[in-house]
Amino acid sequence: NWPLARAVAQYGQLGVVSGTALDVIVARRLQDGDDGGHLRRALAHFPDPAMAQRVLDRYFQVAGRPALRAYKAKPMPTIQQHRAPVELTLVANFAEVWLAKEGHSGLVGINLLEKIQLPNLASLYGALLAGVDYVLMGAGIPTEIPGALDRLARHEPAALRLHVAGAEPDDDYRVRFDPRRYFPDSGAAFKRPAFLAIVASQVLAQALLKKATGRIDGFVVEGPTAGGHNAPPRGHYPLNDRGEPIYGPKDAVDLAKIQALGVPFWLAGSYGAPEQLRAALAAGAAGVQVGTAFAFCVESGLSAAIKADVVARVRRGEAVTLTDPVASPTGFPFKVVQLPGTNADPALYAARERRCDLGYLRHLYKRPDGTLDYRCPAEPVEDYVAKGGDRADTVGRKCLCNGLLANIGLPQWSHGELERPLVTAGDDLAAITRFLPPGAETYTAADVLRGLLAPLAADAPGARMASPA
Repeated sequence: NWPLARAVAQYGQLGVVSGTALDVIVARRLQDGDDGGHLRRALAHFPDPAMAQRVLDRYFQVAGRPALRAYKAKPMPTIQQHRAPVELTLVANFAEVWLAKEGHSGLVGINLLEKIQLPNLASLYGALLAGVDYVLMGAGIPTEIPGALDRLARHEPAALRLHVAGAEPDDDYRVRFDPRRYFPDSGAAFKRPAFLAIVASQVLAQALLKKATGRIDGFVVEGPTAGGHNAPPRGHYPLNDRGEPIYGPKDAVDLAKIQALGVPFWLAGSYGAPEQLRAALAAGAAGVQVGTAFAFCVESGLSAAIKADVVARVRRGEAVTLTDPVASPTGFPFKVVQLPGTNADPALYAARERRCDLGYLRHLYKRPDGTLDYRCPAEPVEDYVAKGGDRADTVGRKCLCNGLLANIGLPQWSHGELERPLVTAGDDLAAITRFLPPGAETYTAADVLRGLLAPLAADAPGARMASPA
């Protein structure tokens, strides 16, 4: 979230906010009373005060949401791009980036998932309004994003080709966004942010450089030990005795070939240690992307209770992650921390009534009559099958949308109970205690950065390590 990205950026590194589901996150923060007034402070700087006020009027509750009361629903993403949900997306992405950039001159990026296609153009434009410096995107092949950034930075209409199950080769379904519909008086062009594609192979990196519709400024090369979604192993892969996909030599990235592409690259996946940073630099990388170590620091958006529980389990040697090959509706393997009382427990999740009320990971599909509709493997099984989905695709699928919102303290109250968390982390979760100061039970983003950078500064006599602004 923005406090973490701001802390990292103030330290002289690239701080990155998550753009995934920011519309519902901001809508729920407003309904909870906008603790600290941060969102209202950001929205006071939004270029269209009337649009910002419409969002506040729709969602802000001065006294906060009553206990055990459901959050007001927001429309699910659709291809039609209705005005109210698009305005919320614009405002939310602006606010998150603006807050991350407030009060310093450091660099701030935003991370989006290519698979969540429908809100991406509006999300990008909202981030551009706030002066975002970098855009990072993975979980798919973001061939059209660089060109879309070029057009959006010039206030021009942009479009993205949609992935539609059952589409014919000649079908051309697109989601469109025209900035002039929302900001007819837009002035000078924005600075076009740098674009970093997140890849898991040199083959994909090479293909993106050849086929992308605009400039790619670098790659984040992410291995299968990273948290969140992982690229699946190549080919038909076996599972280990825990039911996890087994990665082999074919899945290893040839870093010499990545370096030969001639663009900067960063390494990700268990690189949250100084020795790994040294190894990355020695391999020609510009640096590393660190996720898990930051995820459990004081400034991160995970709930304080989850962070305290995970850190305590790590200290006792009890923290376990599982790479679940079927949990995510995307079909990508997804890493899940095995925490009691969360949806990592199969029995607890089986007792949850299946529903799809947020819809970020729904799949578009073509009906027999040629119209488009939406389905999700984690929705009620009979609903999915009635829409032409394969029943086998529903087995083991979990609602990431609701679980991840519960992780950050924004669980929906539904059917007499709160949605449970579904926590993710990388394989190096057990190493986060290296950043705990002596005698402390929590650590900060600065503790992580000092732990990573101080040993490298010691390697170079006379070098100065960046410090918080």
